[in-house]
Order: sequence, then C-alpha cells, then structure tokens
Amino acid sequence: MSVLLVVVGLVALVLSLALPVVVKPLLRRLGVIDIPNDRSSHSTVVIRGMGLAVAVAILAALVLSLVTGLVAVDRSLILVIVVLVAAASTLGWVEDFRGLSVKVRLSAQLVIGAIGTAALATSIDDSSYWWVPVGAVAFATYINATNFMDGINGISGMHGLVVGLFYSWAGVLSDQVWLTVAGLVVAAAFTGFLPWNLGRGFVFLGDVGSYLLGASIAAIAVTGLLAGVYLEYLLSPVLIYLADTFTTFLRRARRGERLSTAHRQHVYQRLTDAGLNHVQVSIFVSILSALTAAAGFVLATAPAPLAVSVSLFAAVVVALYLYSPRILRAVARRRATAEA
Repeated sequence: MSVLLVVVGLVALVLSLALPVVVKPLLRRLGVIDIPNDRSSHSTVVIRGMGLAVAVAILAALVLSLVTGLVAVDRSLILVIVVLVAAASTLGWVEDFRGLSVKVRLSAQLVIGAIGTAALATSIDDSSYWWVPVGAVAFATYINATNFMDGINGISGMHGLVVGLFYSWAGVLSDQVWLTVAGLVVAAAFTGFLPWNLGRGFVFLGDVGSYLLGASIAAIAVTGLLAGVYLEYLLSPVLIYLADTFTTFLRRARRGERLSTAHRQHVYQRLTDAGLNHVQVSIFVSILSALTAAAGFVLATAPAPLAVSVSLFAAVVVALYLYSPRILRAVARRRATAEA
C-alpha cells in the first residue's frame, strides 16, 4: 500500500506541475483572464483558470487509486468524491468562461452537494438521508468560503496543502484508506500549483480552482463525517477560513452593505493593506490553520482537563487571526512614533 500511495501522490504532484505548460496557452487563447477590481490584490491583468490543471491532476490520481486497487474498500466513497469534484470544477469553469448569476451558481452548488450527500447516505451503512440538507449547505458554504479567500498569491495552494495533509493523517488515525488517499492527493495537487502561482509569470486558480478546492475539502469532510471520522479531525483544519468568511459576512451585513459586491474586508486582505506581502500572509494563514488543526486532533481523544486547555488554545489562535490586522497596525504606529 505504501508504494502505491506514494505513486498516486506523485502522479497528482507531477500532473499539477506539468499540465500548466499546456493549459496556460489555452487559457490565453480563450481569453480567460482576471481583470483587477475593488476586491483584487493585484494591479495587472492575469491569466486565471489554472485550476483546470489541478482538477485534472486530482481526478486522475483518485481514479488511479481505484484502478490500482489502492482503495479496495469503500471504493464508492472515492467515486462520489470524484463526481462531486468534477461537477463543482465544471461549474467553476463555466463561471470563469461565461459567468453565472449568484442565484444560479448557489443553486447549482446546493444541488450538487445534495445529490452527493444522498449518494453517500446510500453507500454508507447506518447513514440517514436527514444528512442531505446538511451536506448540501456544507458543500455550498465551503465552495464560497474558498472562493472568497482566493484573493492573494499562495493562499489557496497552501490551504490545499495543509488541509490535505491533515485529512490524510486523519485517515491513518481512523484506519480509513480512502481518506488517507484523498487527503494526500489534494495536498500534492495544490502543492504542484504553488510554483505557477508564486513564480514570475504567475497565474490564478480562477473560479474553477477555488471551486475545486472548496469542493474537494467539503466532499472529503462530509464523506468523513458520515463514515464516522471524528468531527474534530474534519473541522479543525478549516477553522481559520470559516472564521474569516463568517466574521466578514456578519460585519458587512451589520453595515447594510450589498453582500454580492466586491470588497477588501477579509482579514487576509486587511493584512496585505497593513503592509504584509502575499507570501507572508499566506504563510501566516497556513501556520494558524495548522495550529487549529493540531489542536483539533488532540481534542478528538483528549480527557476533559486537556480538552478544555486545547479548546482555549484553538480559540486564542482564531482570535489572534481575526485581530491580527489591528495588532499589526498598532505595532506599526508604535514603531513610527518611536522613530519620529
């Protein structure tokens, strides 16, 4: 198994690294470009849609895990994840290429999530169809979270790497091979995208890529939840992304702003406005995500006294992230005052 696992991971990594050589000229010819707007953290026109290459890498590697017999048990779970990822990526590609209204794309996300969750409830023993609305909402929610958070170079690739690795480790701890494989494939594929996103001729994932990221994570998480994986294993790696998305949403709603308009009010965007560069912010977000994930993995099996301490630690990490722009600005003001 270990050799096949390495092979499948390498396939995802190599395809994600190599395919942009072919995909980038195609995207240029099709005119799939990103024009800066009020939400953008870049100032020049950039090719987007490179998530198409990452999607092919993930799907090919997952199918390979079935063909080689790496996933011999719970094969239906990988098949459902493949279908969910393919459907969401296709929806993202249509959004990149033609554009869709908010109502249409949200409805499509909910339908895809509902059908996928129903298929999982059919495949997994002791599952209930009452999970279908929960799965649909979770699927749509995290696709939109990753779409909102995909605003600076490196952040999505690093998020896929961090969450994928922790999900893969959760599979090892839970003795669920499908989860080990799926997490590793996501981590490897998004790692392969990073050199293209951070290099001199950088490109963007586009909606196809952010939808892919959100769908991959949500599909694995919903499948894991129905398969009996600890909720802490599945939720803790995504706490920072969820905290940023929901607090920004609530802040804008409280101000009466139109929620569908472009903006720069996410915590990670305010950190770049406060002086950090894209890579610094992406690394910061990834480190804090890794810390909340580690806390969640301890919390899942911890005795009560340790569980309280670990929960408080995770809460402090989330609070540190949410208040980090204020902290950074306060430090900058003190430094400026001291130098004056």
